[in-house]
Amino acid sequence: MYSFSYFTPTQIIFGKDAERQTGALIKEQQCRKVLLHYGGGSAERSGLLNRIRDSLDAEGIAYVQLGGVVPNPRLSLVYEGIELAKREKVDFILAVGGGSVIDSAKAIGYGLANEGDVWDYYEHTRTPERCLPIGVVLTIAAAGSEMSNSSVITKDEGGVKRGCNHNSSRPKFAVMNPELTLTLPDYQTACGCTDILMHTMERYFTNGGNMEVTDSIAEALMRTVIRNAYILRADPQNYEARAEIMWAGSLSHNGLTGCGNDGGDFATHALEHEIGGMFDVAHGAGLAAVWGSWARYVYQDCLPRFERFAVNVMQAEKGSSPEETALRGIEAMEAFYRDIHMPTSFAELGLAPTEDDLKKMAHMCSVGAGGRKGSARVLREADMLAIYRMACH
Repeated sequence: MYSFSYFTPTQIIFGKDAERQTGALIKEQQCRKVLLHYGGGSAERSGLLNRIRDSLDAEGIAYVQLGGVVPNPRLSLVYEGIELAKREKVDFILAVGGGSVIDSAKAIGYGLANEGDVWDYYEHTRTPERCLPIGVVLTIAAAGSEMSNSSVITKDEGGVKRGCNHNSSRPKFAVMNPELTLTLPDYQTACGCTDILMHTMERYFTNGGNMEVTDSIAEALMRTVIRNAYILRADPQNYEARAEIMWAGSLSHNGLTGCGNDGGDFATHALEHEIGGMFDVAHGAGLAAVWGSWARYVYQDCLPRFERFAVNVMQAEKGSSPEETALRGIEAMEAFYRDIHMPTSFAELGLAPTEDDLKKMAHMCSVGAGGRKGSARVLREADMLAIYRMACH
C-alpha cells in the first residue's frame, strides 16, 4: 500500500429537479457574471437551459452564453470562450452537459486564470497555477469530469488530443439529476458505461500498490455498472439504473478507486486519445475497441490483478491456471462490450487504419506520454504499435 492524498472538494447535489438549485448554488460563490457553457441543441430543446436561466434570473445573476461544444472538445472553441469571458468580465463558469462540456469549461478556466497560451498546459510545457471557479449541471454519466481534476482537449490542427490534470479545476459543485440522462441514445449510454468502467480499471490494473478496501470498492463499482448497463439496455427509462450509473461515473474518476496505489495504468486512455484525435470517434467506443488488445498484451505482467478481476468482477469460473482464469475475465469483458453494442476492434468501430496510421498513432501516443506509459506493464512506442496492430484483428 502506497501513501496517498485524497482531495474531493466538489459539492454534490443529486436527485430529481436538482438543476433548479443552480442559481442559489452560484450565488453562494459570490460571483459577478457567469459564462453559461454548453454543447448542442439537446439542452435547449429539452428545456434544461431555460430552467437554468430561470434559476439564474431568480437570483439576479448576470450571464453570457457560449454553446457549440462537440465530442472531443476543440481548442478553437476554448480560445473563443477565453476571449468572450475576458471581454464580459466573467468570474465563474457553469458547464451544462457531459464530459466534453466540462473539459472545455476547465480549459477556458485555465486560460482566464493564467497568463500565456492555454494549450501549453495540455502539451505539458507549463503547469497551471489556478483555474477560474467552475460549476456543473451534468447531463451525461461517463467522463466523471464533474468531480475529477482532468480535462482533455483536441487541437484542431492535426487532431492532437491531450489532457491536463490539476486540482484547481475540480468543480465547486456538481448538480446531478439522473432524469436528465433518460433521453440519451442507447449508444451514448453504452459509451458512458464503458468510460466509467475504464476509469476504474485504469486504477485497478496496477503493479504499484493496492489496498483491500480500495479494491473492494472498485470491484463493487464495476459490478454495479455492468449490472445496470444490462438493465438500461432493456429498459432505458429506468430511473434507478440511471442513478446508479450517474453516481458510479463520479466515483470512478474522483480518485477514490486509486487510493493506495501508484496512480494507475491509463495506457488504454493514452492509446484511445490518438484514435479519437485521428478519427474523431466516441471516447467510450474507442476505449472498448482497444482494451481487449491491451489486456491480452499486458495480462501476464499483472497476472494476480487480472485473475482477481476475472473472479470478483466478471464472476468467471477459475481455470486450470491463473493465465486461463485471467483470459476468461478478458473474454467476459469483451462479451459484455458486445452485449451493449460496443466495439472490440477497429473493424467493429468502423475503422480500417493503415500501417502508416498505426505507426503515427503509436508515435504520437509515445510523445504524449513522454516516452512511456503504464503500470500493469510499461509500454513504449513499439508496444503501443503492437497493441494497435492487435486491435486490427
